[in-house]
This record gives sequence, C-alpha cells and structure tokens, in this order.
Amino acid sequence: MINLRRGGYLNYYKFISPRRLECRRHQDKAMTAKLIRLSTVALALLISAVPAFAHHGTAAYQEDKQITVTGTVTEFSFANPHTLVYLDVKQSDGTIAKWQGEMTSPNHLVRAGWTKNSLQPGEVITITGLPAKKGMSSLWIRKIVKANGTELPLVME
Repeated sequence: MINLRRGGYLNYYKFISPRRLECRRHQDKAMTAKLIRLSTVALALLISAVPAFAHHGTAAYQEDKQITVTGTVTEFSFANPHTLVYLDVKQSDGTIAKWQGEMTSPNHLVRAGWTKNSLQPGEVITITGLPAKKGMSSLWIRKIVKANGTELPLVME
C-alpha cells in the first residue's frame, strides 16, 4: 500500500514506470487542451447570442409617442431583417428632409398581402409610427395610408 500522507502525491510517482508516467502526462495535456477548446467554443456561442437577444423589439423608438409624416417614397426595401421605406418629406420652410420608416420582416408582411411592389418610388404616402429616441428622422411604422386613402395592412410584432 502506498502512503500518500507521508510523501504526498510526488511519492506516488516513484512506484510508476517512466513509460506509464509519460503516458499520464500526455493524457493530462490532452485533457487540458480539450477543456480549453470546449471553454472557447462555449464562450464564442455565448458572445454570439448576445446580439441576437438585443436586436428584436422597438427599443430604439419612443413607445409612448406617435407622429405622422407625409412624403414621397424614394425607395422601398422589402428585405430581411426589416422592411424599410425611405421618404422625402417637405418641411414647412420648403426644404426636403429624408425620413426612414421601419417595419416588421417581409415574411410577416407577405401574410398580410404585401409584395415587393406594394410601394413604388414616387408614391405619396402618410406614415404614422413611433419616432426614434435619438432624434433621427426615423419611425417604427404603425400605419401606412396611400394618397388615395387606402390603408395598407400591417402585422405587428
């Protein structure tokens, strides 16, 4: 029987052949390398998941306030992750301001009857929505009305 109390852990290795000792050291190194790889992968997955949680929602918009803007469509981007409408809005002083309206993803809008041709450049529309918190000319669109009075159906998230 080996007395580990008297000589400690190192005394144990006196009774192991050098070949077995080298094998154990190799196993320890391999186990350490596996642990480091596993920890690295776990950390990478955790870090990559954070932006996915932060992305969704209307956190960048003032949810307690709604504004309405009327302008001419300059571009309609019917693409993931969010559909975007770009407008030229004529200000009271006659200058043109560039506005952007953001909506839900195209797959939600398709269910409500939208296509990539639902809005065309040159169309005059009125959008109502949540303004951006940082004072930018941007809205989270809650309602779109065409010049002829037709309201386009939206699917809210």
